[in-house]
Amino acid sequence: MTTDTSHTPQASGPRRSTMPREVVRRRRGGGEGGGGAGGRGWHPMLGAGLLPRVLSVLALILMAGVWLVPLAWGVNTSFKSEVDASAAGGDWIPAGGFTLAAYREIFAQGNLPVWALNSLLIGVAVTVLTVVVSALAAYALSRGLFRGRRALLAVTVASIMVPPQILIVPLFRQMLVMNLVDTYAAVILPQVVAPVMVFILKKFFDAVPRELEEAARIDGAGSVRIFVSVILPLSRPILAAVSIFVFITTWNNFLWPFIITSDPTLMTLPVGLSSVKDSYGLQNAQASAASVLAAVPLLVVFMLFQRQIVKSVATTGLGGQ
Repeated sequence: MTTDTSHTPQASGPRRSTMPREVVRRRRGGGEGGGGAGGRGWHPMLGAGLLPRVLSVLALILMAGVWLVPLAWGVNTSFKSEVDASAAGGDWIPAGGFTLAAYREIFAQGNLPVWALNSLLIGVAVTVLTVVVSALAAYALSRGLFRGRRALLAVTVASIMVPPQILIVPLFRQMLVMNLVDTYAAVILPQVVAPVMVFILKKFFDAVPRELEEAARIDGAGSVRIFVSVILPLSRPILAAVSIFVFITTWNNFLWPFIITSDPTLMTLPVGLSSVKDSYGLQNAQASAASVLAAVPLLVVFMLFQRQIVKSVATTGLGGQ
């Protein structure tokens, strides 16, 4: 004989929801598209209403315009003649029309292809060596167990605060003693040491789960195999970001290549373009054209690899996800 419990006092009372309290709280807070703190439409930066979003977009457009106007002015000036570029009015549309005379003068006066090739070779060499050295040092500081590791890490962090201008004289004397002045090695080697990149990679390696290394050791992998086959594949986003930052910094570096080289065939693009401007005086159109030519390769590199930079910022340390 079965007993019907549907009309018992316990069954007739209100039914208890099995939904988690956090979900219930979010739904009560504003619904799926409401303006409450738990609603899906709420955003801590833009807000839920239309007016905060419009104001935020307008603010972003204003900041982008502040950044783009000088760039657009430089590009516009590079297509002017020297007379129009030096005019007091500074009109966007020159009276004499746009011209490529400034670019033709830059190519005619300087050895631009050689300088661009030098910048490319030096930038690639410094980037590869810096990533290799920094990754090895960061992995040793992150996973190594040796005496003096904390002191070495402290020295690495402290060296980040040392201005690079202080090291110019010691580095120049070192290159002079080693008879490397006016060589590619003198331009490349001092730029390989990058403590900030070591620290960035070290913090990234700290977030990689150690269980992956333990599983590889059980399979018989050594430290080198783990570093090459486990750590580096998981670190592709941060390695790409570090490579881009190092390449851009090396490409824009003017002071050290200017000091250590005097041979025109070894000059980088910033140093070579500055020598052209110094030889022929201050010419606004040619100065703008030289700046545009030096910035175009960096713009191409950034446009090609900007997704890697975003991934490196958003990564959690496991596969760049």
